[in-house]
Amino acid sequence: MTDLFEASGIHPPDAPLADRLRPRTLDEVVGQDHLLGPGGPIRRMVEAGRLGSMILWGPPGTGKTTIARLLAQAAGYQFQQISAVFSGVADLKKAFEAARMRRAAGQSTLLFVDEIHRFNRAQQDGFLPFVEEGIITLVGATTENPSFELNGALLSRSQVYVLKRLDDFALDQLLIRAEAQEGKTLPLTPEARHALAALADGDGRYLLTMSEVLFDLTSTEPLDVHALAGILQKRPPAYDKSREEHYNLISALHKSVRGSDPDAALYWLARMLNGGEDPLYLARRIVRMAVEDIGEADPLSLLVANAAKDTYDFLGSPEGELALAQAVVHLATAPKSVGVYEAFKAAKRAAAETGSLMPPAHIRNAPTKLMKSLGYGKGYQYDPSTPEGFSGANFFPDGMERRVFYTPKGEGHEAKVKERLERWAAMRAEAPGEGEAGG
Repeated sequence: MTDLFEASGIHPPDAPLADRLRPRTLDEVVGQDHLLGPGGPIRRMVEAGRLGSMILWGPPGTGKTTIARLLAQAAGYQFQQISAVFSGVADLKKAFEAARMRRAAGQSTLLFVDEIHRFNRAQQDGFLPFVEEGIITLVGATTENPSFELNGALLSRSQVYVLKRLDDFALDQLLIRAEAQEGKTLPLTPEARHALAALADGDGRYLLTMSEVLFDLTSTEPLDVHALAGILQKRPPAYDKSREEHYNLISALHKSVRGSDPDAALYWLARMLNGGEDPLYLARRIVRMAVEDIGEADPLSLLVANAAKDTYDFLGSPEGELALAQAVVHLATAPKSVGVYEAFKAAKRAAAETGSLMPPAHIRNAPTKLMKSLGYGKGYQYDPSTPEGFSGANFFPDGMERRVFYTPKGEGHEAKVKERLERWAAMRAEAPGEGEAGG
């Protein structure tokens, strides 16, 4: 009976509100005008009457399944749907064979594959010949980054279209349609209505599911934000610690600190903690920020970052999270320098290039008479004992020209470091040749 209802475009009366409000034409789809609006790439395909294979990438509840179904309807294709969660090789073979038979009868097939990223690489390769021969037009739906989850060969034969989270306007359109469908308004104050949209977090299906709960209430008094929170459980944020969202958010946190924006940095820190991220992972990244982006411009930052890690170890959540927040603010407001970071990379390249060159004799260790007789340690000057605390001696290997790796730009603490290095460089240029001075 469900199939008969779907075929006729009529939903059974006990169907969920989200199903009853499912768009019947592409024009009714909200929030994806960049793809479906005038001049949009998918709209142009429909107007041309010929669909190409595509991957629809976007968060849950943004209309991927609906768009695929309406595409088939608009272009006159037979719609066939499988889910990578519940289907295996046998199901794929049946789908391909059915599509082949339809093609022989002059009927095109749009094969919609939900959660396509869950098929393994070999199963994904199985689509290729059928896509190339035109037996199927593949529309895959995924919530994961196709660049990481789908075969390159499959991506090269498909267009990737990014669906956006539904914005406030699109969500409000859905609420207006829901109220028209139910014949009554949602029992919410304006503030609570806004809070309801915020709870949906861009997911239209979730919004309608929550709305259905509210429509069933017998109370006639509008609910305020506090009453709404008591009825609807807060939705956990869309965050997967092992997938792309994790890397997007940690990148946003790191770049906010690097860009000296403490407010944005605190926001991304809170987002990750709210999403269930391991605070010690964040502590490790904060330490990395201190050494990579701040370095000698503010050496205290490394101490602060390590202290935040130790504090979290001691206090745990939620109290210890404040130490992470303090470290993030300190790092975001500290002067920035990649002097040490860049210098170490350059020194590593030089070390790889020069191989096994020995230190100059005057700074080699000489614990035996033989070593001393070979000149080890001869002429070494103990820099702290010199009048200037600096001898100007050469410490690079014999046969290797002196190189400059560390070039501080003079921010924060590095201003004094830069001044000293310039003074020492001038003294070094006037110093006698290496090993000539006694000591």
